[in-house]
Amino acid sequence: MNRLQLLRPPPTITSALLLRNNHLCSTFRPPHLSGKRLRRFSTTTLLCSKSDGLVESSNVAGSPSIVGDLLDYLNESWTQFHATAEAKRKLIATGFHLLNENDEWDLKPGGRYFFTRNMSCLVAFAIGEKYNVGSGFHVIAAHTDSPCLKLKPKSASSKSGYLMVNVETYGGGLWHTWFDRDLSVAGRVIVKANDGSFMHKLVKVRRPLLRVPTLAIHLDRTVNKDGFKPNLETHLLPLLATKLEETSMESKEKSSQSSKASHHPLLMQVLSDELNCSIDDIVSIELNVCDTQPSCLGGGNNEFIFSGRLDNLASSYCALRALVDSCESPGDLSSEQAIRMVALFDNEEVGSDSVQGAGAPTMFQAMRRIVDCLAHEYVGEGAFERAIRQSFLVSADMAHGVHPNFADKHEEHHRPEMQKGLVIKHNANQRYATSGVTAFLFKEIAKMHDLPTQEFVVRNDMGCGSTIGPILASGVGIRTVDCGISQLSMHSVREICGKEDVDIAYKHFKAFYQTFSSIDKKLNVDY
Repeated sequence: MNRLQLLRPPPTITSALLLRNNHLCSTFRPPHLSGKRLRRFSTTTLLCSKSDGLVESSNVAGSPSIVGDLLDYLNESWTQFHATAEAKRKLIATGFHLLNENDEWDLKPGGRYFFTRNMSCLVAFAIGEKYNVGSGFHVIAAHTDSPCLKLKPKSASSKSGYLMVNVETYGGGLWHTWFDRDLSVAGRVIVKANDGSFMHKLVKVRRPLLRVPTLAIHLDRTVNKDGFKPNLETHLLPLLATKLEETSMESKEKSSQSSKASHHPLLMQVLSDELNCSIDDIVSIELNVCDTQPSCLGGGNNEFIFSGRLDNLASSYCALRALVDSCESPGDLSSEQAIRMVALFDNEEVGSDSVQGAGAPTMFQAMRRIVDCLAHEYVGEGAFERAIRQSFLVSADMAHGVHPNFADKHEEHHRPEMQKGLVIKHNANQRYATSGVTAFLFKEIAKMHDLPTQEFVVRNDMGCGSTIGPILASGVGIRTVDCGISQLSMHSVREICGKEDVDIAYKHFKAFYQTFSSIDKKLNVDY
């Protein structure tokens, strides 16, 4: 009987489907399943945003959690341009004044200011109301860029009946993780306006647009034994669409004309739809290939953050939020003599040698301008140089947490874990800028506020990465500590870090702004 029921055609379901908790549920139950227990679909909501009901509490000294806000920031910041634009929006909303590097500045003690460069680099600062000429800068520096694929200047190509997109690798990514992902594009474009001027606009295509398909194992039988070793020039091209066959002389002429274009007309049409402009108005594009999967909480207890670009947008957001919150109330700067600053740079992943990178004198030029602007009629000697000697820089970049499956890759006594606080990075060969003095001062801040810290040293038989810390420290001789949030899967298209560590980093950075002046006075080294 049961077999006969299975052979019958399935009953037509005419009842309405109800949308509950983002899942489709039907009230219809076929007769042969009546009385039987059916498998229930999970109604747990994926936590990707503060609006999804993230609990706004933290285990860190009972302070509110910033994790929900970080997820919102990550989900908006697909590129370095969007990350900078989101930071700009946050600063303006909280009362910071936008400056232009081309203009003359008029700064005052107690004021809060910022500027952007290339819309991928940002410097924000708040001047203490008790500022005196020669007072130092307390800076947290991070970077806005992450390893990714970028469209080549001439991205249009075709293979075997498919429209493909030519890309180049940016930074040291784990490129095998980009295969079989739902990808799209985001970045910036230059658009021609009706009056003949040009506008700088950001664009983000949220729907899956591209895909880099892997080769089926049936055609690569030894891949699991020999390893997946794609050729980055020929195997990493994303697929955009199937190539349409031309059926008329007119379409062939259009195809001939479009072949002269640098990018596929279909891609340009997608961009023009997003920007609400004509294709002819788009005169330049600078696009990254991006993963469309949203950043979210994960793990059995929702204790992890699963996301792309954690390196280093997690550090950037914690630093930015700490600066904003450390001077949001009218009295927060009333007793401060120093200048609190955040510097977010581009191009760290490729060496920082660019006009918007940490290798450029952006931050130090801003410091000199600030000192000069606040000096007024001061006629003393070495105001800027004295300010630098009283300054302190926190270089914040993500750290390598110990991998449970590869624990031997870490030095035995320096294995940072998730949820255990910021990692202070040391390297005797100066790949990190931390010294015994700067590490002590940074850990003293944590000790005062009951915050945990960890320490990292690379194995002697392995090479050591670096950060913008040594670049900035050697630029003008500013005291620097290198630190970061512990993470796994660094430089993968999807990375992972601990939710608790984000709140700890935020608390540590905020405490740095609020208490470093008092701690620094207690230690004399060169007297």
